[in-house]
Amino acid sequence: MKIAVIGANGQLGSDVAVAFEKNGDPVFRLTHADIELASPDSVSKCLGELRPDLVINTAAMHNVEKCEQEPEKAFAVNAIGSRNLASSARELGAVLMHVSTDYVFDGSKGSPYEEGDTPRPLSVYGNTKLSGEFFVRAGAPKHFVLRSSAIYGTSPCRAKGGLNFVELMLKLAKERGEVRVVANEFVTPTATEEIARQMVALSRSDAYGLYHATAEGSCSWYEFARQIFELTQTKVTLKAAGPNDFPVKVARPLYSVLENRALKNRGLNTFMPWNAALQKYLERRAERIKVECSV
Repeated sequence: MKIAVIGANGQLGSDVAVAFEKNGDPVFRLTHADIELASPDSVSKCLGELRPDLVINTAAMHNVEKCEQEPEKAFAVNAIGSRNLASSARELGAVLMHVSTDYVFDGSKGSPYEEGDTPRPLSVYGNTKLSGEFFVRAGAPKHFVLRSSAIYGTSPCRAKGGLNFVELMLKLAKERGEVRVVANEFVTPTATEEIARQMVALSRSDAYGLYHATAEGSCSWYEFARQIFELTQTKVTLKAAGPNDFPVKVARPLYSVLENRALKNRGLNTFMPWNAALQKYLERRAERIKVECSV
């Protein structure tokens, strides 16, 4: 199966490309230099030349504040870009696997969101990603739409200054000795390797549709940070930040935990508990640092 991974130099895309290569699939690693999602001609030309069996879109305009400042650009990339991919995938007879977000919900439910729950985005980012979902579901007969949450991985996340939450916490602990983290926002931390593994499993099925795809369980950002420090035996003073300690410019859902109901109903769920996946990530991180230090 020939795979085209769009955003292959990103935090998620890099691990997705590796996962399919390890599975024995030829992978075309596409970046912004290869394909411009907002341009139908660019999308049609690039995919038409490659003729992949599966197109995986991990690219998006992710910076929530920037999306709010530039809504037209955010819509062009996140929504119209998805429409362009859906159109090309349909013409090629290819499967389209599209990554979406927990930010399509407003957080008012207070219990894990399932695929059938009504979205209500609070931000431009959430609205453009939801629009992208609709374009994919309406335009590509063979599609998988995967919503995930609080993603972290080995490759740098450019939208977040190159540091995921795990690396940021360890950096701040080393530099300051005291870290304050919000305790009233609840998510499911999800490792990119876990998402990539789930994608490989889904790609071998024809169970097309909308899926929530996150690690099992949930926690606050404060609890996530505490687990990071405990697993790495990092000496730091961790304090819960007050609701006004870190004022935000754009509204975010205070509760965006997702339940993988559709994956479980179809016997396709491959995710492990979030804290087990975190331990696995940190073990591999320690091995990588040890190798780098020995060179």
